[in-house]
Amino acid sequence: MASRVRAAHTRRMPIHIHLHCRVAPERRDDLLRFLARAFPTYEAPGGIRMRLYERRDDPGTLIEVVEYESVEAYERDQRRVVEDPAMRALLAEWRALLAEPPRVETWEEVGVG
Repeated sequence: MASRVRAAHTRRMPIHIHLHCRVAPERRDDLLRFLARAFPTYEAPGGIRMRLYERRDDPGTLIEVVEYESVEAYERDQRRVVEDPAMRALLAEWRALLAEPPRVETWEEVGVG
């Protein structure tokens, strides 16, 4: 029983993806316009929140943070990235705006206490 409760609790743990990106100065405004259009689509299924951070001492160095409220939301979205042609097209457009391929990190909350 305890393992089932733990498994159910773990499924509700948030997952974050950090997308470390570089954009050329002349493409920065294009990228910001694109993200303003794309973020609502990324968040549309629910359980997803997008954030964008720029490094204060290095403009053009960005981190997009994708916050999933649960493992289930993360897994659903990963299927959408693979299966949805509109999503794949948005991601291709995003990659074309970047100066180099993004570095992707996936983080899972660790429950303590």
